[in-house]
Amino acid sequence: MVIEAIRKYGLDDGAGAMLSALVRDDGSAAHRWFRSPALTSGRHAARNLSDAIHYLCLLHGTQPALIDQVPAHAVHPAAAEWLTAAVAGFAIERNNLANLAVAAGPMPSTPGQAECEAAINGQRHALATLAESGRVGCAIGAAAALLLDWAAIRILLDDAAERLGVPPLPATLPGVDATLAVIDAAAETPIITRAMTFGARQILGQQRGLWDLLEARRDARDRG
Repeated sequence: MVIEAIRKYGLDDGAGAMLSALVRDDGSAAHRWFRSPALTSGRHAARNLSDAIHYLCLLHGTQPALIDQVPAHAVHPAAAEWLTAAVAGFAIERNNLANLAVAAGPMPSTPGQAECEAAINGQRHALATLAESGRVGCAIGAAAALLLDWAAIRILLDDAAERLGVPPLPATLPGVDATLAVIDAAAETPIITRAMTFGARQILGQQRGLWDLLEARRDARDRG
């Protein structure tokens, strides 16, 4: 999969450009449920959006989150300052998620809740494994892909805040340009580049899995 990504996107424009393309093609914003108007309009939008908020909290709202764990494992020097800013910024994102979850009310009742909880626990374990990887570049790639993917998620959360009447907390995560610059700086060897690409692809797979789960939960509610 990593070699396929390198062949597809190439490295002529740098590792950052390749990672950006991966997020564009395989990230949350490319998922049909994330793009579905059923999240933002229609008679079931409130419960669908509430479900998304609660499950984002379950996957990313606990501490330590993936971003918090990365600095202790195989960090490239070029990423140190960026990671410090990312950890601080994601703490605000957790608080924002918590505020939205309170305003959204209880998680929508959905058939198969036990299976859903098992799935999200498995995803949390997968994120922890990525964050703790000793392979130089893997955890950085995962963290960078999450931050790039979160830019789209934050737009959805800001829309939710407006619907729920919750003032959104200011976003302070490192920007796209800063994140891509770190990836380019850390990509000193093909081995590191492959590790970063692997980490990025893994986190994007988990993000797609989250939206798959949320779409399946919507379908289960509709059938019920």
